[in-house]
Amino acid sequence: MCGLLGFLTSDVAAPDTVERVYDALHCVRHRGPDERGTWHDDHVIFGFNRLSIIDIEHSHQPLRWGPAENRERYALTFNGEIYNYLELRAELAAAHGAEFGAEPIFRTEGDSEAIAAAFHYWGPEAVRRLRGMFAFAIWDTETGELFLARDPFGIKPLFLATGPGGTAFGSEKKSLLELLPALGLSDELDPRALEHYTVLQYVPEPETLHADIRRLESGSYATVRPGAAPEITRYFEPRFPVRPFTGNPQDRYREIAAALEDSVAKHMRADVTVGSFLSGGIDSTAVAALAMRHNPNLITFTTGFEREGYSEVDVAAESAAAIGARHIVKVVSPAEFAAAIPEIVWYLDDPVADPALVPLYFVAKEARKHVKVVLSGEGADELFGGYTIYREPLSLKPFERLPRGLRRLAGRLSERIPDGTRGKSLLHRGSLTLEERYYGNARSFSDAQLRSVLREFRPEWTHRDVTAPIYERSSGWDPVTRMQHLDLFTWLRGDILVKADKMTMANSLELRVPFLDTEVLKAAEGLPYEQKISPDTTKFALRQALEGMVPPHVLHRAKLGFPVPLRHWLRGTELHDWARAQIADSQTDHLLDKGAVARMLAEHREGRSDHSRRLWTLLVFMVWHGVFVEQRIKPEIQEPSYPVSL
Repeated sequence: MCGLLGFLTSDVAAPDTVERVYDALHCVRHRGPDERGTWHDDHVIFGFNRLSIIDIEHSHQPLRWGPAENRERYALTFNGEIYNYLELRAELAAAHGAEFGAEPIFRTEGDSEAIAAAFHYWGPEAVRRLRGMFAFAIWDTETGELFLARDPFGIKPLFLATGPGGTAFGSEKKSLLELLPALGLSDELDPRALEHYTVLQYVPEPETLHADIRRLESGSYATVRPGAAPEITRYFEPRFPVRPFTGNPQDRYREIAAALEDSVAKHMRADVTVGSFLSGGIDSTAVAALAMRHNPNLITFTTGFEREGYSEVDVAAESAAAIGARHIVKVVSPAEFAAAIPEIVWYLDDPVADPALVPLYFVAKEARKHVKVVLSGEGADELFGGYTIYREPLSLKPFERLPRGLRRLAGRLSERIPDGTRGKSLLHRGSLTLEERYYGNARSFSDAQLRSVLREFRPEWTHRDVTAPIYERSSGWDPVTRMQHLDLFTWLRGDILVKADKMTMANSLELRVPFLDTEVLKAAEGLPYEQKISPDTTKFALRQALEGMVPPHVLHRAKLGFPVPLRHWLRGTELHDWARAQIADSQTDHLLDKGAVARMLAEHREGRSDHSRRLWTLLVFMVWHGVFVEQRIKPEIQEPSYPVSL
């Protein structure tokens, strides 16, 4: 778990850029405070900040590995963890160890060498064999080719920028911003990405808010040669072929439980202490309960607010007591919340308008005082059908039987019904196809609202830019499964995994997500929708699988997560004055109608409308612009100072 940075030059000028890359590594020092290293030849420079988790005394990076005839052939820099590395090392040693004679095939005890050796013997197909979270780069000194890869779900980030000077790649965008001049690129903003952000509340892959920096998408790899653009290949596509429930359904539930138990066992592999986040819901409780089987002294962590209805602290404490874990709570005050926003936005790289990332930042900071790794329950909702909105196709099923003309008529009728009238929303949603109405869990601005705040609103830049290609790949599936599939490529990797990675790594803490494992996905893929959602519950099959594993008070409890009282705080003294100051000071007049934003804030304070999500989306962007464009806001980023022994 670390921060990587690299630069492949268009010519043989790499030595001239080493110092610039080394300096840019400082931007990601929080991702790896234990070691910093660089390696280069004439073409490529690798930089690395290490957070030591496995094989602490060895497995230094950048790492060199090669076959018996050239032990230094490959250079590798790798961010993440390969949880089946022991099995891969054993398989590779058994198949190819004889080629090395008396010399061992591996010179460390870590997972990095397993990647390099797998790539040598299996080529790009090696990425399909890796169970874990990863973003890595391998430079082949013999072929002069760079190979970049990212894990199937997008747990670990990888940014790319290609220009006349070459290709740069790294774990965080801010380090690539430092290298744009050497690439011959500019730092201009991408207006389409901004519009997508205001609609979705995050910047969708592969975009970033900087036009010349993109992201390698989840489940993809790229090959790059000096002076050429990356050639990108998708190697992983989650599929959901329905397997009918034949025989005893309990067999399927046991299959799910076994896959999750195996995943947690492998996610516990570490040479440092592993803890677990505990939100009070079924997902994190299941992970913590399974982790207790491997570490009876497990510490769990949760966060919340003092306002009633916006905290799972009590439920999480009850769950921790039920499984026998030591439990630590961090309560976040409104003052702490507001003061941390500039620093959090700096860590994010691109704005994410999910207020839950703020308490996540604080609980990660608290956890880092006690452990170096935590487990969490992200991904269960997307794999097993956990979001309440997945029930929507059930309520809209009668509309599916209507001719298209009648459905459109229902939509026109809904426009004449006053806002707030019962049935208006149902009529409107029923008039739309799934592709038109569902673009993920984030729903913020309507087109009319966007026109009022964006200076250069373009109606052709819609959510369908992002969702249409994904929907094409799920044609013919049932609507619930299509929604899950869409969320894997939008909400999960654009919001959930970004905040999980950025907020934990901001505190030099490694986050592991056992649900997002390819073997767990296999157990979830074939479930029919009635085993996922019903009028009464979500994640039906998962709940059945976890009977006896999760405490009864949690097993059938509704999802809450880490809710934030944003609506109340923006109306009251907690955040209203802060928000008004952000609007006044922001130099985004050329992008936003600040007068319209100020009116939204006033309407919200007076209680005429609930603009909290829309306001937060715009306020986070204003802070981002103040940090990265205006450089008016200068967060105080502390130098990491954590003991390696945790």
